Amino acid sequence: MEVQQLIIAGWTGRDEAALRKHIHELEEVGVKAPKTTPIFYRVAASLYTHAAAIEVSGPDTSGEVEYVLLQRPDGLWVTVGSDHTDRKAETIGVSLSKQLCAKPVCAEAWPYAEVKPHWDRLVLRSWADGVLYQEGLVSAMRSPEDLTQRYGGLVPGAVMFCGTLAAKGGIRPANRFRIELEDPVLRRKLSHEYAVKVLPVDG
Repeated sequence: MEVQQLIIAGWTGRDEAALRKHIHELEEVGVKAPKTTPIFYRVAASLYTHAAAIEVSGPDTSGEVEYVLLQRPDGLWVTVGSDHTDRKAETIGVSLSKQLCAKPVCAEAWPYAEVKPHWDRLVLRSWADGVLYQEGLVSAMRSPEDLTQRYGGLVPGAVMFCGTLAAKGGIRPANRFRIELEDPVLRRKLSHEYAVKVLPVDG
């Protein structure tokens, strides 16, 4: 699919307590709390990638696992991606920070119709340098129907990242980041791993 629009949905938690925890987690690194939740950021479609490595400016970036919706001409599909973000820039502006990093995504996807009947049982996980970094059910986030409706619908070629989970041990960078979406009912997984190459900041 040729990506026409890339949307990052933020602060999408269903659980208000967990949502406040994630907001507090970001406030600890200098990110202001959002005015509304959820919120939708448009970023360049060219940031969408299946690459096994990305390049970032400076050491202050990190990944976060999210379920990702793909609106294809033949319907809605789901996969897993990482909303890799510049945390230093995030203290200046969230929209800016989202725009500065590539968004690695698994090259495979499932038709949403196949997982919709047992959606809340799907599990998201990530590992930072081989250490479990995030883990939880997709039910921690608002449903695909909720988010797409709030956004006003997805046109063919649109991709939406749909929110993340709190990090175990706090937000931190990694040289390698692995993401996974598990379907325990149909016994299958989607996964992707990528290296983070830090470019020097000389000026």
